[in-house]
Amino acid sequence: MTETVPSAAQTSSLRRLVPRIFSRSARRDDVEQLIRTVRTHHPKGDLSIIERAYTVADKAHAGQTRQSGEPYITHPLAVAQILADLGLGPKAIAAALLHDTVEDTGYPLDAIAAEFGDEVAMLVDGVTKLDKVKYGESAQAETVRKMIVAMSKDIRVLVIKLADRLHNARTWGFVPPEKAQKKATETLEIYAPLAHRLGIQTIKSELEDLSFAVLHPKLYAEIDSLVKQRTPQREQYVQSVIEAVDADLRELRIRGRVMGRPKQLYSVYQKMVVRGREFDDIYDLIGIRVLVGSVRDCYAVLGAIHARWTPLPGRFKDYIATPKFNLYQSLHTTVIGPGGRTVEIQIRTNEMHQQAEYGVAAHWKYKERMNGGKADPKALDTDMAWLAHISDWQAETADPGEFLDSLRFEIGAKEVYVFTPKGRVIGLPAGATPVDFAYAVHTEIGHRTMGAKVNGRLVPLESELKSGDVVEVFTSKNPDAGPSQDWLGFVKSTRARNKIRGWFTKERREEAIEQGKEAIARAMRRQNLPLQRLMSQDSFAEVAQQLRYDDVSALYAAVGEGHVSTQSVIEKVTALVSANDTTTGPIDLPPIGRTRAPRGGDSGVLVRGAPDILVKLAKCCTPVPGDEIVGFVTRGSGVSVHRSDCTNVQSLKSDPDRLIEVSWAPTTKSVFLVQIQVEALDRSGLLSDVTRVLSEHHVNILSATVSTTNDRLALSRFVFEMGDIVHLDRVLNAVRRIDAVYDVYRVTSS
Repeated sequence: MTETVPSAAQTSSLRRLVPRIFSRSARRDDVEQLIRTVRTHHPKGDLSIIERAYTVADKAHAGQTRQSGEPYITHPLAVAQILADLGLGPKAIAAALLHDTVEDTGYPLDAIAAEFGDEVAMLVDGVTKLDKVKYGESAQAETVRKMIVAMSKDIRVLVIKLADRLHNARTWGFVPPEKAQKKATETLEIYAPLAHRLGIQTIKSELEDLSFAVLHPKLYAEIDSLVKQRTPQREQYVQSVIEAVDADLRELRIRGRVMGRPKQLYSVYQKMVVRGREFDDIYDLIGIRVLVGSVRDCYAVLGAIHARWTPLPGRFKDYIATPKFNLYQSLHTTVIGPGGRTVEIQIRTNEMHQQAEYGVAAHWKYKERMNGGKADPKALDTDMAWLAHISDWQAETADPGEFLDSLRFEIGAKEVYVFTPKGRVIGLPAGATPVDFAYAVHTEIGHRTMGAKVNGRLVPLESELKSGDVVEVFTSKNPDAGPSQDWLGFVKSTRARNKIRGWFTKERREEAIEQGKEAIARAMRRQNLPLQRLMSQDSFAEVAQQLRYDDVSALYAAVGEGHVSTQSVIEKVTALVSANDTTTGPIDLPPIGRTRAPRGGDSGVLVRGAPDILVKLAKCCTPVPGDEIVGFVTRGSGVSVHRSDCTNVQSLKSDPDRLIEVSWAPTTKSVFLVQIQVEALDRSGLLSDVTRVLSEHHVNILSATVSTTNDRLALSRFVFEMGDIVHLDRVLNAVRRIDAVYDVYRVTSS
């Protein structure tokens, strides 16, 4: 449980610059305080489960300490308090108290299920890390994937994880700087955007500020200092704006509260760095918030403010009529306030404010009240459709690195909101097209899309959609209709990309299965074998197992794609049938049709006049059947076979007596080396995509070299073994279809 702590100098400097990451948990009768908080939100809840969970956790963590020197139990208590403040129920609080017991104390999950029920056990399991020893470098990605799967079943899993990360972030000052920076980067890329997706603004803002403090402590301290210097003058101006809006509320006889909005340091930093704005321009932008009792009052206050001050064109947003993806609702407007200064104003009801600050947690509380104290996860998932989308594509993304890249894009991407013809709102990533829209509605609609209308006008399928567009797609009635390979070049959503790739993978597989079946049947007829007798036996399943394929279909597909020769399969099947069938005796296979003397090795090459000589294929040019070849008699290593256009052949011709005539004669056991070069625009996940496609085609990669030029061109060279050279074209075509790959070809010289 202990790690190396930062040096005294580093700690002192960080304490001075960022005191927030050195916070400790005060044990001020924490359990009683926790229970009091839960009771205010859930007066009829079973609070005894919290006391029992604390007793178990305290005993399990006895003797363990955090790197701050505190007893370890302070951490689960602090996490539980964060959740209690958000308003979560007793079972979620119990899970928060127990969330580290399985991972850090060896307390079994079965014991939690027996003592506290399956619901609490499921929540604890959802936030428990996977064993790094077992999963290696992919452990972190697979732990996040596990959390996403659990989150799709019960959103409280993610809320507990966010509270866990928040309390850990508050104590990052006590861990080594390298580890803290790694955790802060992960938080900014994954956990803060997830908190934003859930609408929990309080957690999202604090996670971003704490991560910013760890990654850029000097910048953090500088911006903090600038903010404090300007606070008195700013507060004076904000107060004058608040008094003016208060007067409007009294005139309208509307009860409400007007308050200033605090500035988030990370938000100021983002605007300075990303948008290139000066600090004074950002900080002088005044923000106030108006909370009222009803939606009608919201619009009445908006009208009064616009009557008092001139609104800026294009800066009004109505998120009440069309809520954001995280259920956020509010009216936003920007006006020219007193003294000509710009003022941003948010107007919302008290319920909307709870939703904005506590997001899905406030929503969960509302669902519990509506269902007599029981939460309805399905109702919540219906409102937050992105949960289902994330769950879908994580199941379709096998590679851990690709999964994390996709997750960062999916949760961090800005969204546009478009409408179906019936008025349903669909959220899509910025830059999305009608094809993304079609797949968001339904997979089958996406597959059969053939055209689209946007705002009543026909548009190309690659057209970029904008917020507010009404989109209608036309689908083909042909049952065999499918997506186009070209769509992968312009779709933006991970869901659409995965569905299109999945369709082509399935289509190619089904085609290969049929080709494999036909090839085996054709070969059996040609050799006059009892087709019905052989094909009706279970021997094919056994042969598939011998060759390490999942089932008979996979074996047929391998034959169809050229990974396994038909003759090899037939030989194995007939041998099995002969061994199992004692009534008819053995089945004799006729000769394959080519008679020749045995040769040495398995190169697939015959040497004229010397059938038993050792033959080796040169590695400098890696010849394969179909290439023009020449043989060269080496000293002590048999005959070396080169392509006739190999650069080394020119030097060999200086010794013509050692040149010898050779010809191709491959067998089912012949294996050839092939070298290919892949040229592509550099992008994240490119190498994993290429290796995945090669492995899908059962290519045995022997070596790979990868380099990236200054102009972001990625050059990859792979050397692999191949039996049937006809299969090479299929492999090259498959690699060519990968996104960003613009050329792939066989290399015939070193």
